[in-house]
Amino acid sequence: MHVERTNQKFTYFMDGQTLDTVYSEKDLGVMIRSDLKSSNQCIQDCNKANKMFGMTERTISYKKPEIMVRLYKTLVRPHLEYCVSLWSPHYTKDKELLERVQHRFTQMIKEVRDKDYLDRLKKLNLWTLEERRNRADVIELSKINKGFTTVHFEFLFTLDCNNKGTRGHLAKLSEARCQKDVRKLFLFT
Repeated sequence: MHVERTNQKFTYFMDGQTLDTVYSEKDLGVMIRSDLKSSNQCIQDCNKANKMFGMTERTISYKKPEIMVRLYKTLVRPHLEYCVSLWSPHYTKDKELLERVQHRFTQMIKEVRDKDYLDRLKKLNLWTLEERRNRADVIELSKINKGFTTVHFEFLFTLDCNNKGTRGHLAKLSEARCQKDVRKLFLFT
């Protein structure tokens, strides 16, 4: 796989045989494309989640909200959030594609069907998937900052040296200057 457009795309050999060039590859359940965009991963995860959602919708006849929310959290949502820190979507179309699965789930429950989507989530005690991704990012940042991971804080982030606007604390992160969306939107989109 040749990552980035500016890659010189050399031909590689192993034991005298030419290695095939691929544009996307699945590794540990995560689809990685040569342009490092996550659209294929979003489509793949939505398809898996929709299959699980359809199966629960067809097989469960007792559709009380408590039961359905528990089944959704156990069987459907993990497909939408598997390794999401790695491939977190930053395009609106990908975010909406993932959110549509949860939207469809909330419409299935009779008791909240007539309400607005956000009201349904509140009534079922659920968060939007984007809120969950943001929360996971903040938790990951906290772990990195406190040294609970093998990733060093200084490797990924820099603290803002300008004390203006920090409202009394010195833990404000400065925004990295990047040209590529992949790095600019990495971890915190």
